[in-house]
Amino acid sequence: MAITRSLFFIILATIVVSCMITQVKAYTSSYCNHESRCPGQYISCPSECPESNSNDPNTKVCRIDCYSPKCKAQCKHSIFFPFVDKPECDTPGSACYDPRFIGGDSIVFYFHGKVNEHFSLVSDSNLQINGRFIGHQPTGRTRPFTWIQALGLLFNSHSFSLEATKSATWDGGVDHLKFSYNGEDVLLALGGLSSWKSPEGEIEVERTSAVNSVMVNIPGVVEILVNVVPVTAEDDKIHGYNVPSDDCFAHLEVQFKFTGLSDGVEGVLGRTYQPDFKNPAKPGVAMAVVGGEDKYRTTSLLTSDCVNCIYDSNNVAEKENSMIKEHGTLDCSAKGLFRGNGIVCKK
Repeated sequence: MAITRSLFFIILATIVVSCMITQVKAYTSSYCNHESRCPGQYISCPSECPESNSNDPNTKVCRIDCYSPKCKAQCKHSIFFPFVDKPECDTPGSACYDPRFIGGDSIVFYFHGKVNEHFSLVSDSNLQINGRFIGHQPTGRTRPFTWIQALGLLFNSHSFSLEATKSATWDGGVDHLKFSYNGEDVLLALGGLSSWKSPEGEIEVERTSAVNSVMVNIPGVVEILVNVVPVTAEDDKIHGYNVPSDDCFAHLEVQFKFTGLSDGVEGVLGRTYQPDFKNPAKPGVAMAVVGGEDKYRTTSLLTSDCVNCIYDSNNVAEKENSMIKEHGTLDCSAKGLFRGNGIVCKK
């Protein structure tokens, strides 16, 4: 009986893995639709990475992102298993470490912010993402070290936050994530693949590991991979953080994948997705630090009141109301098929 059960699970696992792998199709080029940042363009993989998939971990693979303002393929190091469940801190759209960003233009830059203050990372007409910065300033240092401790999202008249909880010491088996939706705490069960979805289905959170790693998805807007990490003893030794013994400065590693950002998108990271953005951080410059604290500071984690913020919850509400008025009452009867009001969906 035990042998039969073991054989069953081996066969089942083989089928699942086979199905997952066959779903990933290699490509050598891609067509970008008219809703992307590269409308109507065919983007081809370069000769140094001609395909998107490889079983050789030492081979670079092609990545085409139609929502990047670069509108060109990039070569990335291959990973044998093609599914990413944690932020890739060396790819565009990432914000990791103390804090190091990689913009939509692929340029690396640092933005330090201020300790215990909030800054707009992304501000668009339908999306606001803020970050709360924590930090520590050792004696004799002119500025503090900072890390991103929390994210606040505003969208469709809703709010969502996630944060790394403070801890004196780090225990990787304990969950250090806390969530809220519209001001109410969200309880997300421990364990890989456990998930939570808002009542309206407009945002979903899924654990990508048993603790401390999640994927946040607002369909058609943004997908966010988040991982909580501490400042380790090795980090402290290398960078001279001199962190106190009562705080391991648990913080977030983040990677954003945006869909349909406007050309006027703002924010510390968001502005790098503007088609004509001139990044003050020059490629190849070590530790290129950019400013902008005065332009992107918000009064709290869940507000959009920075000088350059363009998100407006009133506009979102007006759009929702106008859609309700425009569509009117639906008549689903046979008569209504010809004379009633209805909704036409177009791609």
